[in-house]
Amino acid sequence: MEVKLWNDKREREMYENFSELYAIIKATEKLERAYIRDVITSSVYEIECQKLIAHFKTLSSTLKDTIPSIERFADTYKMDCPAAINRLVTSGVPATVEHRAAAASSMTSSAAAVAECTQNFITAMDSLKLNMIAVDQVHPLLSDLATSLNKLTFLPSDFLGKVKLKEWIARLSKMGAADELTEQQARQLHFDLESSYNSFMAALPNAGN
Repeated sequence: MEVKLWNDKREREMYENFSELYAIIKATEKLERAYIRDVITSSVYEIECQKLIAHFKTLSSTLKDTIPSIERFADTYKMDCPAAINRLVTSGVPATVEHRAAAASSMTSSAAAVAECTQNFITAMDSLKLNMIAVDQVHPLLSDLATSLNKLTFLPSDFLGKVKLKEWIARLSKMGAADELTEQQARQLHFDLESSYNSFMAALPNAGN
């Protein structure tokens, strides 16, 4: 006999989001332990950690009314993931960024800005995948991303990401807050964000090392 955990589509989506949140916390815990044990390099750790943090921020924002406390969620499901909770909830940045902060404040500024840009890119792309296509949902994400990119002095003014974001923000500014992107517009925006993200990663200092 098949037992259903949900009664309708809304409940099904809720449980699927619970499952994804559980997986993100578990993956972060494993990543933190691997980094502590020197199983992975700092560069690999930082990239993967930034992705997990960005995914977590997007999902936790979606679930904020259902799950007001991530710590309580972890306790309810007996997850025992203290390192993940610290990284995702308390710190919000990879351990490598924290270490650089202790080593040199000037380096920290740049590293934190790079981490912020990475998270803003992923958050914007994730939001489109979650069908958050209203102007008042998309515009703030693109504005945050544009602001974070402008903090990085090594990116030229004609950097692809800056140009594309400026075009999209101008386009959205002419629309009403409740207007939504068409499927074609959302697809093009996601493509532009992904292309800009790849260009951003390639432009990072010592990216080829």
